[in-house]
Amino acid sequence: MPNVSAIPASSVICWDGLIRPMLIVAVIAYFCGCFNGAVIVSKYILRDDVRTHGSGNAGLTNFYRTFGGPLTAVVVLCDVLKAVIAILLGRFLMMRGIVDFNNQVHLLATYWAALFCLLGHIFPCMFHFKGGKGILSGGTIAIMIDWRLALVVWGGFLILAVLTKYVSLGSCWAGATFPIATWLFVSRDPFVVVLSIIIGGLLLYMHRSNIKRLLSGTENKFSLHRKK
Repeated sequence: MPNVSAIPASSVICWDGLIRPMLIVAVIAYFCGCFNGAVIVSKYILRDDVRTHGSGNAGLTNFYRTFGGPLTAVVVLCDVLKAVIAILLGRFLMMRGIVDFNNQVHLLATYWAALFCLLGHIFPCMFHFKGGKGILSGGTIAIMIDWRLALVVWGGFLILAVLTKYVSLGSCWAGATFPIATWLFVSRDPFVVVLSIIIGGLLLYMHRSNIKRLLSGTENKFSLHRKK
């Protein structure tokens, strides 16, 4: 471990005055995450809740398999934008009052907002705590953090999904490599790393049924041709 005294002040997290902004960011990011694109579009536009179809999951894959069509782009846009908004607001609120740019606080704000945005997406209080699995929003978060992190997460996801046609396998890669890539390319600050482990673990936990089906050989393959 590096000697703390040798680390520039701008790279050390000073917790004074951060607790209250963190609580505010947690609430805001969570409610941003609750705006689940698949549920909103299917339930209030199509009048047919996506969670009553297919896997019962309120995610992009199940929405596309069930409904297809141009409204899939609306789902993508909603889940991307909410992650962007949650992180930008988190950074703004937690960086307020900091005169000199502090990279570690900036990263802390990003990962903290990301975690609660994902919690809102997966467990939305306004939709009976039954949401999606967080991959699209998680992928957006990776892009906003560091291009190398995004390359590892998205690169592996796309390669595995295209070659095997198992979207869930690519999703498991994303969850498993998120904390590893964070440690390698982004930060080794203990709090940031712990948050990355929780985020990655949460993504894997939400795919536990997919993992069982992958191991048993019963997992459904993804096709661009929507099932009737």
